[in-house]
Amino acid sequence: MTLDFTKMNGAGNDFILLDGRVQRPHLAREQVVRLCDRHRGIGADGLMVLVPCASGQADWAWEFFNNDGSDATMCGNGARCFARYVQRATGADRALTFETGAGVISAAFRGELVTIGLTAPRELRLGLAVSLRSGATTVHSVNTGVPHAVLFVPDADQAMVTEIGPEVRHHPVFAPQGTNVNFVQVLGPDAIRVRTFERGVEGETLACGTGVTASALVSACVHGFRSPVRVRVQGGDLLEVGFAQQGQDFADVTLTGPADFAFEGRVEI
Repeated sequence: MTLDFTKMNGAGNDFILLDGRVQRPHLAREQVVRLCDRHRGIGADGLMVLVPCASGQADWAWEFFNNDGSDATMCGNGARCFARYVQRATGADRALTFETGAGVISAAFRGELVTIGLTAPRELRLGLAVSLRSGATTVHSVNTGVPHAVLFVPDADQAMVTEIGPEVRHHPVFAPQGTNVNFVQVLGPDAIRVRTFERGVEGETLACGTGVTASALVSACVHGFRSPVRVRVQGGDLLEVGFAQQGQDFADVTLTGPADFAFEGRVEI
């Protein structure tokens, strides 16, 4: 089977996008893994397929896969890329909506910047005492479409992402589904830097949109940050998280950042 694809990235978080409006590609898990492999395939953190919205609740829908072939419900950087891909593929010149496993996402455009309206966060837990091999650590968690743990660190450059990330990701506190893990450094008022160990990728990525959002919301609770929160990611890009807050409840959560086209091609699988 031959597939036409588009390669995109959102703040360095990269994706393969396929158009399944006419003929939907039914990919086996091993085919997704092969396409996302950086040595033997195209290379990506995830893969998205544009499909019609069967429920009628949104303009479009996606099928989303992590690069290990597993299904994913939501991805913030992926959502911005998907929105720009839909805009180009369909000729849309306005805001649009699409259905994900986490619910309906809205998208608006300002040049190459995309603002997505996220579903309401849930399962906020603050000040969890988590026992790690290095000792007891305070961890916060929230689900922003997918589960995220947030650890505040004094220096993101020195954070032991590859050592502590997998331990927290699989910790019994977050069983059975596990969690993504964000290492957050406070840079100043309403400003943070975030490094993320991503579940499904099983490693650090240059950015994670739902992780950036989770880190900003937790920072609002723990450090009194106000909207919008500016977030510097590992790839160097600056994202912005907006929200309305009342106590520990959040509404109107948005994520704004770049979504860039890299190249197009055709691949045999």
